[in-house]
Amino acid sequence: MDNIKDRVTIYEVAKAAGVSLATVSRVINNHKNVTLETRKKVEDTISRLGYKPSALAQALATNRSTNIGVVIPRANYVYISNMLNGLTEAARDRGYMLSLFVTSHNKEEAIQAMNKVITSHVDGAIIFDDELDVEDTQKISSYQVPVIAVNNKITSDKVGCITFGYEHLLRDILNSYFTSGEKKMYFLHVHNAGRLLARIERSFVTTHIDANKSYGILSCDDSYTKTYLDFIEFFKTTKSGYFLAYRDSLAAAIINAARDSGLRIPEDVEVLSIIGTKYANIIRPTISSMYIDMQLVGRKAMQMLSDLMAGKLSQKQIKVESTFIKRDTTKE
Repeated sequence: MDNIKDRVTIYEVAKAAGVSLATVSRVINNHKNVTLETRKKVEDTISRLGYKPSALAQALATNRSTNIGVVIPRANYVYISNMLNGLTEAARDRGYMLSLFVTSHNKEEAIQAMNKVITSHVDGAIIFDDELDVEDTQKISSYQVPVIAVNNKITSDKVGCITFGYEHLLRDILNSYFTSGEKKMYFLHVHNAGRLLARIERSFVTTHIDANKSYGILSCDDSYTKTYLDFIEFFKTTKSGYFLAYRDSLAAAIINAARDSGLRIPEDVEVLSIIGTKYANIIRPTISSMYIDMQLVGRKAMQMLSDLMAGKLSQKQIKVESTFIKRDTTKE
């Protein structure tokens, strides 16, 4: 216990050096309006006391908190975690800290998170939440907080955005299948999954209607166990189909239920994961998927926000297109 000492504060440095708090802050932040004699006295005191500047101390002189607010739906989804990894890497490289505001698929909760971002005095915000409308996102920018909206098409003086391209690729996949595939296609409608999945579902439905093809919509919970049990029952009467699942875990539930029901993959049952992750290539059989590099999205969002805060962001809207990766769960 004798070796443990309290953290030295900026106030103690100022007192020991015989200067003001503002002077210590100016030295920490390398401001020029400090004499060489005073600067050396403060730096010697910092070295002698073992002081480590805090973000708050550095913010006193720069009027910047170096803090970025991040609003996300849930951190337990792999694709969200991947985006956070990219954000964290890019933020660290640029000297920023991240404050996370995690919401569920609930509009009121998402708005509460937005209000917390505003009152946290962050330098900027990155918002990825399916429940927030354009008007909600604009609320932050009205407080002069620079914002990058992910999966929300909105731009203004203080707002840039990154959108995802799934619908065009999905239509291409479906139309290609219509020319050679014989199975009925089913879309898994997940309760409270947000607007992204709703957009993809609409594209699935309209593409089938335009092609005069029959289709099925199957409602399910966002749960591997529940989906597996539901499909064990489903496959008692239905012995074939092409299924589009929201995530890899739901796709795995369908695959396992089909195989445990004596059905073959992909001869009897084909499965496509819409938001594919690294697990699509780990699960056996490997899962055909639509894929966006979410870690790259995170890095890009942080880069765009940094440029926006510096007044250097020239391209305020970027669309990231998904790619189709054919693996073992589909024939084509």
